[in-house]
Amino acid sequence: MFDFGNGKRYNSSVGYYRRAYGERLQKIVLDAGFTCPNRDGKVGVGGCTYCDNAAFHPSYSSPGKTLLSQLDEGIGFHKVRYRTAEHYLAYFQSYSNTYAPVGRLRELYSVALSHPDVAGIVIGTRPDCVDDEKLDLIASIKDGHELPSWRRMVGGKVLNAPVVTVEFGIESCCDATLLRINRGHDFACAQSAVRAAASRGIEVGAHFILGLPGETREMLLAQTSLINGLPLHSVKFHQLQIVKGTAMEREYAEKPEDFLRFSLNEYLDFMIDILELLRPDLCIERIAGEVPPRFVNETPWGLVRNFELLRMLDSRLEERNTWQGRRYK
Repeated sequence: MFDFGNGKRYNSSVGYYRRAYGERLQKIVLDAGFTCPNRDGKVGVGGCTYCDNAAFHPSYSSPGKTLLSQLDEGIGFHKVRYRTAEHYLAYFQSYSNTYAPVGRLRELYSVALSHPDVAGIVIGTRPDCVDDEKLDLIASIKDGHELPSWRRMVGGKVLNAPVVTVEFGIESCCDATLLRINRGHDFACAQSAVRAAASRGIEVGAHFILGLPGETREMLLAQTSLINGLPLHSVKFHQLQIVKGTAMEREYAEKPEDFLRFSLNEYLDFMIDILELLRPDLCIERIAGEVPPRFVNETPWGLVRNFELLRMLDSRLEERNTWQGRRYK
């Protein structure tokens, strides 16, 4: 069995940060006031059919607050929840966080990195919202050229440049699915963006949704070979959650048979099937998502929290005597 440390049978992002930086690095979600090109008319309107951004970020994250205020409030929240965390990653999560001129991006990223407890940034965006100039800026931050006087003592060592990750919302490797959910780009666009970022030495993450309309278990398992073929550092999986008021809620009401739905135990076993096929070096950022109950019409898994899911995953991996990458070729 591959040794992932910490008694884990998969390559957790928490374990990676502890190995690489000597301590836990906790993400603080930020809303910097961005939008998306499939909302403002550049490539489409209405946004992705499943999306209501309010359902996916905490109360301290609001564009009405400054970035530093959001960071202070978020750090205060997480100091109670994760008492071992000493340094944090400013997570530009809401909407598309490279969808602005380079000068504006430089200003926002620099403000977040000025916070004394912030050791780096995670930039969530779309594959069609990066270009050479923006990726060069991000690489310059990662290499220490953009902020030459930036220093942090993390895990007993001096960091001379911030930790930097770009996280692309890919959601699916199937073009028919991307078209159906009004994503506004195809999988080739995602491949190009991931490779362009990775070629600059940037750690790249990708987000995928399991259960989008029209997709089957076989399609999602086959998708792992495409994920393995990308120069990704990390992956994040969410089960599809039908959020109130979205176009997908209406689609689900009209054609529920088009949707792959999982019980909790089915999802855990299916997630393990996926883990077995993934490269063992891929960091697993998340295996499921949480939406506050007020945003959904049903909570088929009850009110199980993500930390409980991870404990259940650990137990089920042990029961099946398997691990990430066991079936990877």
